[in-house]
Amino acid sequence: MKNKLVAEQLSASHCHLGESPFWSRKRQSFFWVDIENGKLYEHHLPTENTTIKSFSHRLTLVLEGKDDELILALDRKIASYDLDTDQLKWLAEVETDLPLNRFNDGKCDAKGRLWIGTLSTKFTEGSGSLYKVSKDLNPDKQLDQLTISNGMAWTEDNQTFYFIDTPTRQIKAYHFDLNAGTLEFERIAIDIPEGMGMPDGMCIDQEGMLWVAHYGGSGVYRWNPMTGELIEKIDLPVPHVTSCAFGGENLDMLLITTAQENMSSGQLKEFPMSGDVFLVKTGTKGVEANRFLY
Repeated sequence: MKNKLVAEQLSASHCHLGESPFWSRKRQSFFWVDIENGKLYEHHLPTENTTIKSFSHRLTLVLEGKDDELILALDRKIASYDLDTDQLKWLAEVETDLPLNRFNDGKCDAKGRLWIGTLSTKFTEGSGSLYKVSKDLNPDKQLDQLTISNGMAWTEDNQTFYFIDTPTRQIKAYHFDLNAGTLEFERIAIDIPEGMGMPDGMCIDQEGMLWVAHYGGSGVYRWNPMTGELIEKIDLPVPHVTSCAFGGENLDMLLITTAQENMSSGQLKEFPMSGDVFLVKTGTKGVEANRFLY
């Protein structure tokens, strides 16, 4: 593996379950959420100022929509959100018959469709699904029998979609038809060995390599999805690493979220930076996130 990259603490946010790191070029800000506490964080990179908004829902996802609006996933609903007026506008809802379920990770494809998964808050096996939400705002189920629908990424040519259902310890590759917005399973790209934790959120760089947050694995691991080879690892001073996203002016800074959940008081004393957010200057560049176009 290459020389190890060094992570620096960006924010002592002490999230119970930090997730959904996102870079807004327009606002020059990194966003992330604390799911269980319903908090939305914005860290303005030039001023190093962090602001927090609170919601009376589990907040699982933040990304950008049209103009200046943000797109949020709150429990089982998707909403647009105006940061200036705090106005929420509900757009879509799923699984009203499954009150224990909530949304989890999500990304937008190159056509501006939102792909977003669900899980049971009891982590019941097979209770989650992956949905595609297009301009008509009608969620269309693409995969079912998932347990913890999690990280996703597309290749630059938009022909391959990588997807994580965390307990499988696998990153699966699907053939992706961009025009039709359809998936077809191709292969298991990466098997995560026991002892490295569980694959959680992920992103892709301009070389087509996957940067994967390993929950219980104390780091972000860079994998080659064509060979299954581990290329490098970013060590973090916490066990539960949840997700990562490229940002900054040159898209060469990796924002990493972590969690305090499932940790005893003794473990929290041992790993006091758990739940904080970290930033790493990488030797590679990421890919600009797509907006939700509806």
